[in-house]
Amino acid sequence: MRWFRPSWQVITAIVLCMVAGALGPMSTLEKEALANPTATIDYPFFSTGGFIFDLILATGAISMVARMPPIWGAVALFVGAHGAAWLLISGINGFEGTALWPFFLALAAAWLLAWRCVAVLSEMRPANKTVRSALRLLIPAIFGAWILTVWEAVTRGAGIPFILLPPPSAIWARIVGSVPTLAADVNQTIFKAVLVGYILGCGAGFVTAILADRVSFLRRGLLPIGNMVSALPIIGVAPIMVMWFGFDWHSKAAVVIIMTFFPMLVNTVTGLAASGHMERDLMRTYASSYWQTLFKLRLPAAAPFIFNALKINSTLALIGAIVAEFFGTPIVGMGFRISSEMGKMNVDMVWAEIAVAALAGSIFYGVVALIERAATFWHPSVRGG
Repeated sequence: MRWFRPSWQVITAIVLCMVAGALGPMSTLEKEALANPTATIDYPFFSTGGFIFDLILATGAISMVARMPPIWGAVALFVGAHGAAWLLISGINGFEGTALWPFFLALAAAWLLAWRCVAVLSEMRPANKTVRSALRLLIPAIFGAWILTVWEAVTRGAGIPFILLPPPSAIWARIVGSVPTLAADVNQTIFKAVLVGYILGCGAGFVTAILADRVSFLRRGLLPIGNMVSALPIIGVAPIMVMWFGFDWHSKAAVVIIMTFFPMLVNTVTGLAASGHMERDLMRTYASSYWQTLFKLRLPAAAPFIFNALKINSTLALIGAIVAEFFGTPIVGMGFRISSEMGKMNVDMVWAEIAVAALAGSIFYGVVALIERAATFWHPSVRGG
């Protein structure tokens, strides 16, 4: 009877933990204190260092018990990995730049346990739909949390200069303390330039694609031009739009229109040609007109291509608006804030703007993806998900 379920992530984590324990102190302060027994230094790792190693070793051993249900093994891995990471980060807080190799080896061991936790959760196939949906959210959440955890631990443990890479905790503190400024920037960049440019650019691209499908010389003339214009560098287009439309959000919306127009045009034209000849012949046998065939056959077949363009443009629009603000804008906007704060060396504010932009772009993309799932529920790619 097999009592253990071996995993290379857990085995490697145990080995790293044992090596870290053999190397000794986790920081230079702990090393100095051990060399001078009369010294009195209030240092957290004196009381938690050994417990961190024990926690990682115990978690690894528990997770390999073959008779344990996978869900309980995942819970043990989750608690052990995140508990060890929390102890490491809280222990180095206030003693930045003093970590030695055992600290980073223990961090790597905890990360491997989290990796195994995600692997176990990914292999689960629950029958309950709610549980499946929860797992689809939990797995990327753990993955993203560990990116921030490793970032926090490495920047604090290695003492990386703040101006080069601030820790996530400092960025979060700046976000919390700058909510009014960030809200004004989001309103200027996203709710004005991005949304207006996105709607006009995608709408114009869609209408032009219908015209190009209807009129052959437009299709033959526009698509090569579209491929050429889509290769234009935004850094060259943005200052021209600022000269034409002024320094307010209108010029940034014009840049967004240019960036989103041709991806929608090319994808829609390609999608309209995706319906099969047999289906189109069937529509002709029913004496269907061009517009009946378009709305009842060709546009539904082109829906995945159209939504693909909408998802691509959701990120292109945000990038275009932010870059365009580098070349002239009122004293508000995400691009303006990034440029001005970088000149002042306020890198935490720069990272705060980047984090807010990434969050806004992800939400924008997610909304479009949800609309796609609702509108193309019949498509095999959605039904298979």
